[in-house]
Amino acid sequence: MRDRDAISAYHNAAAAGSSPVGLVVALYDTILRDFRRAIEALDSGNVESRVFELNHALTVIAHLQGTLDFTRGKDAAKTFDRFYNVTRAMIVDANAKAKRNSILQLIEMYNSLRQAWQEADRKSAAVGQPAPPGVAHPATIRTPHASDFSEKPSHTIRWSA
Repeated sequence: MRDRDAISAYHNAAAAGSSPVGLVVALYDTILRDFRRAIEALDSGNVESRVFELNHALTVIAHLQGTLDFTRGKDAAKTFDRFYNVTRAMIVDANAKAKRNSILQLIEMYNSLRQAWQEADRKSAAVGQPAPPGVAHPATIRTPHASDFSEKPSHTIRWSA
């Protein structure tokens, strides 16, 4: 049922005239909502809900990853692919071990990236140009390193969007 909710939100955003980048922002909003609900479920001891929310986030991330255009997006698509692979592994680990800190790190990372997409969407709209093909928008994103995701306090994360 929740997959239908995400798909419905995506289609509603598209119908409302959102740009392609705006649709990506909507999917990031869905992922962030899933993470926040997973934190609430973790805090209340609701294992079933935590697993459901994190699995839903994995589904949305798989959709985003499946739409990467490696021909037109080149290095940016490769960077996003690595990012999605690293964060999917983090989600699975956080889910299996009930790691609150890891979910908070994921929220920080996806929120930062969401803001970059939103800014790119604003800039594209301001100049009246369509978004570039592929996923070349926030091309300044550095590829995360495994050490970025160790069990450190969230303020030491070195992810940039």
